[in-house]
Amino acid sequence: MDMLNPHCGVDRDSRGVVRLTICNAGKLNILGSAAILDVQTGLQSLASDPGIRAVVLAGESERSMIGGADIREMASLDQMSAEVFISRLAGLCEAVRNFPAPVIARMPGWCLGGGLEVAAACDIRIAAHDAKFGMPEVRVGIPSVIHAALLPRLIGWGRTRWLLMTAETIDAPTALAWGLVDWVAAEGALDAAVERTIESLLACGPDALRLQKALLRQWEELPLKESIAVSIGAFGRAFLTDEPRRLMQHFIDRKR
Repeated sequence: MDMLNPHCGVDRDSRGVVRLTICNAGKLNILGSAAILDVQTGLQSLASDPGIRAVVLAGESERSMIGGADIREMASLDQMSAEVFISRLAGLCEAVRNFPAPVIARMPGWCLGGGLEVAAACDIRIAAHDAKFGMPEVRVGIPSVIHAALLPRLIGWGRTRWLLMTAETIDAPTALAWGLVDWVAAEGALDAAVERTIESLLACGPDALRLQKALLRQWEELPLKESIAVSIGAFGRAFLTDEPRRLMQHFIDRKR
């Protein structure tokens, strides 16, 4: 593993798949300001590489991808420094959302608070069979904010209210049933489940996937009529490369 900075390790394979590992953040991969900024910097440094086909976001510990934001640091904040801290975390979430290639959250163990906000910003969430999820902020005197705003789009308003207002945790089967995660791996098979998803992504046109991710992000913001309109331009831009012709011809030849 190559270290981009003290909190961000990277492994890249010959397929263009990058595993970005959050390092030196304790047993539960807790995010303080230094880790937040380092992981964001690592993602942004990779974003300009067109050869990256997918990113797997992982924690160094098998106890968590990201256990949450650093309560010890937050306990010393005032109004101004609190807004600076949470803006940093929002910046990390946006770096994930805006990464050009698909980002997969590899989710063992605990995923709480700020960790779940980062996971919500990922494109695909794959959980271990015994993973646990929660938004416990109100129990420590703060609201859930920033990319918790993505949760109603994932799980609906009622379940979001329950998760944010009761601060209760849910298990992996419940998270799957709610739509909070996309797949729950069998025991001991988390990496195999991640690899199956990677193989599906690699079977797609890389330029098309990047266009699709960008469209999905726009659709989150736009009304339906505008979403349809921007899609037309994206469809046309796909033909600026030879990817459609090449992949369509392969499909036609395979059917003969």
